[in-house]
Amino acid sequence: MTCPFCGHPDHKVIDSRESKEGNAIRRRRHCQQCNRRFTTYERTDEIPYMVVKKGGRREKFDRQNVLNGLLRAAEKRSISMGDLQRIVNAAETMVMESPDRECPTAKIGELLMEKLQAIDKVAYVRFASVYRDFQDEKEFLKELERLIRQKKRG
Repeated sequence: MTCPFCGHPDHKVIDSRESKEGNAIRRRRHCQQCNRRFTTYERTDEIPYMVVKKGGRREKFDRQNVLNGLLRAAEKRSISMGDLQRIVNAAETMVMESPDRECPTAKIGELLMEKLQAIDKVAYVRFASVYRDFQDEKEFLKELERLIRQKKRG
């Protein structure tokens, strides 16, 4: 590694600590040539966790994408961010524990709906209507009737 200011290869580490997120080592360095200080971060190489879309396309698992979908479904509902974070954590754990480091989005979507249904039925129906791509009000009503039957049973 060379100094970003002068390009000199000799420098001293003057401080090392874990980053705020806990996923890297932050090092303060002092250049022996120009006497300037700079910071470097040391991280482990990670193999990304992947999701398999309906068409077979693979893409990197994105926590923020999952959270954004849940936030839209939970808009103006009394669901705490802590509850939403726990749902996202469950989805991420599912992907991380999969043997091939990948998981079908269908399986993740079903988990998200199951968790949402236990917390808030309205947010669940909102999420399900987008996830299952309801085409008309009949599909929407069918899902509501299923929820009502389920509530009467349990």
